[in-house]
Amino acid sequence: MPWFVWLLVAAALGVAEFFTLTLVFGLLASAALVAAVVAGVGIGLLGQLVALAVAAAAGLLVVRPVALRHMAQAPLVPEGSDALIGKRAEVMQEVTASHGLIKISGEEWSARALDESLVIPVGALVDVLEIEGATAVVYPRELLP
Repeated sequence: MPWFVWLLVAAALGVAEFFTLTLVFGLLASAALVAAVVAGVGIGLLGQLVALAVAAAAGLLVVRPVALRHMAQAPLVPEGSDALIGKRAEVMQEVTASHGLIKISGEEWSARALDESLVIPVGALVDVLEIEGATAVVYPRELLP
């Protein structure tokens, strides 16, 4: 039952991938599954090793670089607080360099002015330039270049 041995190898490699998250052990586990299928069909040890080598090479040389490139890309649509950057907000409580309150997308956020000398009055419209923790850094719309 060599196919069962390949399944055990695949399971062990899958567990190793779970702990390392490198994509290497997962692709080797897939190659071991290919070897298990080849063994199950009745092909000898040499054929199983060739199938393992070909599947591992294909995974490591073709699939892994594509997957790593895909994972490194920034999301196309901003998510979470990143989606608030560039939005317009209304000042609910005077905004200074150290504190304030704005309403953006129906939610109230703590805010501070980008320019330390600015005091933005209640009711003014501001643009969110960045998010620092739970505080929006804002600047008045009329003063933007």
